Amino acid sequence: MEQKVEELKEEVKKKLRSITDLHESMNLIDAIQHLGIDYHFTKEIDEALDHLNNAELKSFDLHEVALRFRLLRQHGFRVTADEFNKFKDDKGNFAETLSNDPKGLLSLYNAAYLGTHGETILEEAISFSRIHLESIANDLKPPLANEVSRALVTPLPRRLKRLEARYYISDYEMEDKRDDTIFELAKLDFNLLQSLHREELKSISLWWKDLELEDKLCYVRDRIVELYFWILGVYFEPHYSCARMITMKVIALICILDDTYDVYATLEECRALTDAIQRWDTKSVDQLPTYLKYFFLKLIDTFKEFEDKLESEDKYRVSYLREMYIKVASAYLKETEWYAHDYVPTTFEEHLQTSLVSVGIPMLVCASFVGMDKVATRAAFEWVISIPEPVKASALISRLMDDITSSEHEKKRGHCASTLDSYMKEHSTTKEVAIAKFHFIIEDAWKTMNEALLKPTNVPIPLIERVANFTRMDEMIYKYTDGFTNATYLKKYILLLFVQPFDV
Repeated sequence: MEQKVEELKEEVKKKLRSITDLHESMNLIDAIQHLGIDYHFTKEIDEALDHLNNAELKSFDLHEVALRFRLLRQHGFRVTADEFNKFKDDKGNFAETLSNDPKGLLSLYNAAYLGTHGETILEEAISFSRIHLESIANDLKPPLANEVSRALVTPLPRRLKRLEARYYISDYEMEDKRDDTIFELAKLDFNLLQSLHREELKSISLWWKDLELEDKLCYVRDRIVELYFWILGVYFEPHYSCARMITMKVIALICILDDTYDVYATLEECRALTDAIQRWDTKSVDQLPTYLKYFFLKLIDTFKEFEDKLESEDKYRVSYLREMYIKVASAYLKETEWYAHDYVPTTFEEHLQTSLVSVGIPMLVCASFVGMDKVATRAAFEWVISIPEPVKASALISRLMDDITSSEHEKKRGHCASTLDSYMKEHSTTKEVAIAKFHFIIEDAWKTMNEALLKPTNVPIPLIERVANFTRMDEMIYKYTDGFTNATYLKKYILLLFVQPFDV
């Protein structure tokens, strides 16, 4: 199978290099990205998009114009949204004749979700295209009907790449103008990756089992498969295997810490554990009860294991990760004290000073850099621990979506006041009004994320992509429910990615 994949990859590379027609090139790149095999052709796609950016696309076809915009924006090019003005009528509205072009509307809808602050025309495009897509969705036939259905749930720029590949491979089989070379490659590549991911999941499950949580920490949620699915959304490519396994163990250790503070430890035990974590010294273990001694020593050992895996010049990375873990533990303690004293932060901003850390995103982004190649420099770690705008935006989206869907459940579980509680207290308003405001803040934060991915960037794009992928993962897990606590919610996606291969 591996040999066949290499042969097909060479064929696709030749196609990408030889195509001169802009329309044909865009459609091929779009299909390759949808199918999840674009990571094999980074150089060829970069060259093709450089050419596309410098060439003039003389087109009044909505699909083609929107596709060009999306492909270039996704790759960091600062293309203008003014190109869409040509599709407006003399009153400044999008022309109603576009309602007869479902493919064009879908392309416009997906492209518009790459908007940044101040791009009003893209906000108008979302509203216009969504209204018309919803009105015609039931009249469409597959595969377009399937693509529209997925887009109306989650627009393409916010979807998980692995899941999109899984769905689109099935859709692509129904395409009239299917390219059989990339179709065959996509199926083979998906199956090979699935085998690798299953092996990683087996390995991490054995590590989890060796922690002996049922005996030592019986209160901890057993969500190791769901956690691996989470990190797979951050990076799925084979060359990130080491980074993935490190991040996987970190998120598992955070899950244990979260459950310890939330549902089991007393306030005094939480304080003792926080103090031990801040000292990061095995001598601190004597102040802890037996069950926390066990966890603390496992924590120290696991971080030492990370250091041992890294090259000597990269071992410093773990010190940044340790710093972020300490910050999360301190934030958990503060929230535990809020709960113990029945305290509701008086302002939304006061709450966020703690909860943007406790949500874990800044620390997990830092963790995702630890096992990466030389692109993750010391400057990159300094960048992430400062919680820059894109990391803050990701944490904000995660925090607010989590609180919208899980605040009632968390209260029953013994959790502190949520951001919703603080917002309602500060503004003397209802939960419904607060949720509406949160959705507005979430959309604004996505614009910050989109801006961060445009060139030139403060750190290399592969690092900012980790931040964006964490955000896409949260978009999926917390969109309608607390998909992590509600284990059945993710089951169908887990089966698609880990259990069900394609027939080849």
